[in-house]
Amino acid sequence: MIKIGTALFEACEELERERGISKEVLIASLCDAMVAAYKKHMRIGKEVSNIEAILDEQSGEIGVFSTKLVVDEVEDSDLQIALSEAQEIVEDVEAGDEIKIEVTPEQFGRIAAQSAKQVITQRIREAERNLVLNEFLDKKGTLTTGIIQRVENRNVIVNIGKTDAIMPQKEQIPGEYYKPGNRIRVFVLNVKETTRLPQVIVSHAHAEIVRELFELEVPEIEDGIVEIKSISREAGYRTKIAVWSNDPEVDSVGACIGPRGSRIQTIVSELKNEKIDIVRYSEDPVEYIVNALSPARVVSVDILADDEYAHDAMVVVQDDQLSLAIGREGQNVRLAHKLTGWKIDIKSVSQMEKAEAQNFQNYEEPVEEEYEETAEDELQQEIEEEMNQQAYDEEDIQSEEAVDEEISEIEE
Repeated sequence: MIKIGTALFEACEELERERGISKEVLIASLCDAMVAAYKKHMRIGKEVSNIEAILDEQSGEIGVFSTKLVVDEVEDSDLQIALSEAQEIVEDVEAGDEIKIEVTPEQFGRIAAQSAKQVITQRIREAERNLVLNEFLDKKGTLTTGIIQRVENRNVIVNIGKTDAIMPQKEQIPGEYYKPGNRIRVFVLNVKETTRLPQVIVSHAHAEIVRELFELEVPEIEDGIVEIKSISREAGYRTKIAVWSNDPEVDSVGACIGPRGSRIQTIVSELKNEKIDIVRYSEDPVEYIVNALSPARVVSVDILADDEYAHDAMVVVQDDQLSLAIGREGQNVRLAHKLTGWKIDIKSVSQMEKAEAQNFQNYEEPVEEEYEETAEDELQQEIEEEMNQQAYDEEDIQSEEAVDEEISEIEE
């Protein structure tokens, strides 16, 4: 046996406190390292399974033992031991029993220590990796709080507990300044398994951050009375959120706004004064589209297509509401499209009247031409018929005159 002392156990307990790696994992790693070192020292194949290391916590000693089967006649000395030899170790042993024999080599401490260092270091890394992986796999798709560490190549490094997460540029809010040391609320977007520590990807621009904030601030949403149906967000600028109340006596929009706007103001402050439009969800697509385009006032909504292939709608607004309905650079209508899932085409009343007048004119002109062509054809036909009739009458007159001449000749 090799004397280790109590320092090892103290180090294991400290690692458990600091990194969350259990003491049992570290001790098991040490024992595995002892076995690996012994097999390498004795040139024993790795497939041999009857070698193990045992650590006595009370005495602070560790040793390598070989488990052998007690037999009358030994055929394999690596796996068997004669009954007479076994009885020298354990007096009451019998044939067919298994006994553990210490095989720790002399001057084995230095070799074991070098091997143990490598194995324990590797096991500690694996244990940390598994702890982080399991923890953040459970946190994937949730909101967490971290501290900004630094900015590297336009990526923001955020410490979120046991590891540092990466916030790529596309997941950052445009124009936001990320100062090291500031606390930040981020959304765990993805966890990628790597050979070292897992790579955690977080977002500060994800739409689910708005959902999480509303669930934290609005008790009715957490209780299931008010339900968030859809969210569309352009981070740093504007967000639209559609809500629905499962209780007729609870106003979904009012619950999200809160008394004197206290709830929504807290969320807006958390999002750095990002504008938030709370709209009422409806099963009726016309009503839903009207609500989604707020604050613009809608005159009419015409459903152009509503099937599994397309959802198209034509929206008409007053002339002074057109720019408000479309929004700056099309933002309002774009968010309404993402919120409702409908492709929305917006026109003003004057544009619609002009389009209808143009269509009416295009429709009338072919009819007049067709009418004129028909009248000319009919007139030409009448003239031809009249000429044919006149020719027929002339033939009849000539025929009558010929007959009269014949009769006159006969009478003469």
